[in-house]
Amino acid sequence: MAGSLKLYSYWRSSAAYRVRIALNLKQLPHEIIPIHLLRDGGEQHKPEFHQINPQDRIPVLVHGQRIITQSISIMEYLEEYFPENPIMPSTARERARVRSLAQIVACDIHPLNNLRVLQHLEKECAMPQPERDAWVRKWIEEGFDSLEALLADNPSTGDFCEGDNASIADCCLIPQVYNARRFGVDMAAYPTIMRIHDFCMETEEFDHARPEKQPDCPDAA
Repeated sequence: MAGSLKLYSYWRSSAAYRVRIALNLKQLPHEIIPIHLLRDGGEQHKPEFHQINPQDRIPVLVHGQRIITQSISIMEYLEEYFPENPIMPSTARERARVRSLAQIVACDIHPLNNLRVLQHLEKECAMPQPERDAWVRKWIEEGFDSLEALLADNPSTGDFCEGDNASIADCCLIPQVYNARRFGVDMAAYPTIMRIHDFCMETEEFDHARPEKQPDCPDAA
C-alpha cells in the first residue's frame, strides 16, 4: 500500500461511520484521528484542522500526501485505488442502483439533520429541543419511506441493499438507522431496512465500525 491511511473521525458522525465501515469491508489498515465536534466550540473549526479541510467537516481521509473529503468521494476513492474486496458491484446497472440508494441517504436525508443544521436551528432560530427532534424525524421518515419502497420492491435486493455483497449503499444506510433510532423514529415501519441492518450488524466489519466501539466514544472501554 502506497502511503498510510488516516481517517479524521468523530464517534457519532454518521458520515465518518460510513467510511469506517468501508475501510473495514476493504480490510484496509488505518489510523483513526478523533476530532471532537462539540468540545471547545468544535475541534473541526480549529486552525490546524481548517488547513486540512477548509470546510471544517469530517470525515477526511489522508492517504500519504493526498487529502480526500466527503464520505462518498472517500469511499469511491478507496474502491478505485484498492480494488480488492470491492464495495461496488460489477455491472453498470448495479453500480447505478447502489449510488442512487447511497445518495438518498447522503444527499437527501443526512444534510437536513446533521450537526450544523441542528446548531443553526437552536442558535439562530431559537427552536426548542422537541421541535428540533421532530424536524430530524420528519426528514428521516420521508427518506426511509422511499428507501423502504425501493428496497422491498426490487428483486436486486438481497442480504444487502444490492445482492448478497455489501456496498457503499449499506455503508450509508446503517449509520442513518443509528441516527433514526437516536431520534426516536419508529423503525417497525421499515422491515426491509431493518432486515438489512440486522444482517449487516452481525458481521465483524459493520460491528467494529459502530459508534460505541470507537476510541473517542465517552463510554468506550
